[in-house]
Amino acid sequence: MLVLDAIAEVLKREGITKLFCYPTTPMIEAGVRAGLTPILCRQERVGVDMADGYARIMNGSPPSVFAMQYGPGTENAYAGIATAYSDGVPILLLPLAHARDVSQVPPMFRGGRALAPILKSSEEIILPHEVTNIMRRAFSYLKNGHTGPVMVETPMDLCGHDLGADFAMNYKPVKAVRGAPDPCAVDDVARLLVEAERPVIQAGQGVLYAQASEELVELAELLEAPVMTTVDGKSAFPEDHDLSFGTAGAVLTGQCQALLPTRDLVFGVGTSFTRHNLVTRILPEGQRIIHATHNPDDFYKGYDLEAALLGDARLTLRELIGAVRDRIGSTPRDRSIRNEIKAAREPWLRHWQAKLRSGERPITPYRVISEFTRVIDPAEAIVTHDSGSPRDQMLPFYTATTPRSYLGWGKSHQLGTGLGLTIGAKLAAPDKFCVHFMGDAAFGMVGLDFETAVRADAPVLLIVLNNSTMAIEIPTMALSHEKFRTRDIGGDYAGIARDLGGWSERVEDPEDVGNAILRARRATENGRAALLEIITSAETDFSFRRGLFH
Repeated sequence: MLVLDAIAEVLKREGITKLFCYPTTPMIEAGVRAGLTPILCRQERVGVDMADGYARIMNGSPPSVFAMQYGPGTENAYAGIATAYSDGVPILLLPLAHARDVSQVPPMFRGGRALAPILKSSEEIILPHEVTNIMRRAFSYLKNGHTGPVMVETPMDLCGHDLGADFAMNYKPVKAVRGAPDPCAVDDVARLLVEAERPVIQAGQGVLYAQASEELVELAELLEAPVMTTVDGKSAFPEDHDLSFGTAGAVLTGQCQALLPTRDLVFGVGTSFTRHNLVTRILPEGQRIIHATHNPDDFYKGYDLEAALLGDARLTLRELIGAVRDRIGSTPRDRSIRNEIKAAREPWLRHWQAKLRSGERPITPYRVISEFTRVIDPAEAIVTHDSGSPRDQMLPFYTATTPRSYLGWGKSHQLGTGLGLTIGAKLAAPDKFCVHFMGDAAFGMVGLDFETAVRADAPVLLIVLNNSTMAIEIPTMALSHEKFRTRDIGGDYAGIARDLGGWSERVEDPEDVGNAILRARRATENGRAALLEIITSAETDFSFRRGLFH
C-alpha cells in the first residue's frame, strides 16, 4: 500500500465520499482508487469554500476534505482557509509538500508554517509508517473541541512510497466526544435566568453543529426570553417565532434595535462572543453575561462574565431546561415580551415596505429579497449572502425558519465566498433549492466557478445584483471616481453563465422578479445551474443600529 492509498483508505473509513480538489496532486487518483468522487473547482479558494459549505450542511459529520498541490495550490487556498478558520468549519486539508530534502530550505514554501495562524492543527508526514497515527490525530482535531481546518501535508518524495507487506491498516474511525457542564454551575445559571426580569438569548453556530435548535426553542419558551442569533448562527432559531429578535450583527431588525437595549441579562449559547460588529452584537460595558460554549478559550476573551458553562450546546441546553423547569414550577411567566416584539417589528416593516415593494427601475435589492421570500418557502431552500451590501440587505429581512436553511458567515469576509458555499451545500443537500445572493463585484472575483456548478452536477441558483458600480464605496472614493470612474464595473453576467453551460436570464422589470425566480427554480429542478442577473440600483440604505428605521 502506498502512503497516499493509506490516506485515501482512512478517508473512506471515516465516511468521506467526496474529495474537493484541484490538480496537480496524486491524491486525486488515490481517492478515486478508494471509491471517492473527485469534485474539481476552477481555483483553490473556491474549492475550499465548496468544502466549507458541504461541511456546514453536514454539521461536520463527516468533515469535508480538500486536496491541492504544494506551493501555489496551498497559497491560492489561503483566503478560503481563513474563512473556514474564522467560522470554525471542520475541513481536512491535504496539500502536497516539497520533497523532504529541500522543504526546509528557503525560499521553499511550507504550507504548515505559512498557514499556522489559520489552522487548528498542522502536521507533515515525515515518517511514512506514522501515516495512520497522523490521520487519527487529524480527525480527532476535526471532530472534537472547537472545530476548524486541519492540515496534513505529504512530501512529494513520499507520494509513491510503498509501506510494504508488514504494514497493517488497523485504522478505526475516530469518535466524537461531547461534554456536559458542571451540574452545580447549571443550577446557578438556571437561578440567574429565572431571576432576570428581561433576559435575552444569543445563539451562535454551536447550536447548529450540536443540532440543538429544538432545545433552544424549548428553553426560550420556558423563560419567555427573546432570541437573537449571530450571523454564523442564523437559522439556529426559527425567525418566524414570536420570540425572535432576528440576526444581530452590523444590521438589525426593528425589534432588536428597539428592545435589545432594555435587556438586563444576555445568555450566550454556542457562540464565541467574538467582538466583531459585522457578525455579532457588541454588548455594552457592564452588561450582565452568561456564556455557554464548548471552547474554554472563548471565556472572558471579550467580556466579563457572571457565570460560565463548558459543554456541548445540546447537552447544556437539555440540562438547563430541566433546572429551569424545576425552579419555575407551575408559576406562569410573563408573556408580554411577545407583544413588545410585535409592536416594535410592525412599524419597522411598514417603513421598509417602500423599498421591499418598490416599483422603481433600476430595481432595489430589497424588492428582489421581498419577491424571493414571497415565492419561495424558506424551509425548502438553503440561502446565503455574499460579502458587503447583499449581506447587510438580506440579514434583517430574510426569514430563516429551519436549521441550516441559511448559511451565515463573515468574520473573514472575502468577496465571492458565498458561491463555493452554495455549491458545497447543494452537493450535501441535493433536494434543497440552494441560492446565492451576490453582487457584481463578487461575481468578478469567482464567477468562472459557475462552470464548476454546471460540471459537478450542482444545479444552484446565483442571483447577481448588478448595479455596475461599487455602491458601498460611494462615500470613500468620491474624488477618484469623479476623476477616473474608479467605482464603475460592468459585464454581461447572464451571457457569461450561458456560455459556461448554464441557464440564465437578465431581469430589469421589478414586476417580473418573482416569476423569474420561479423560472430559475424550475431550471435547477431540471438539473441546470442557473443565474439571474437582476439590474439593481446603487442601494446604500441599511437597517443599521443607529436608529429604528435606518
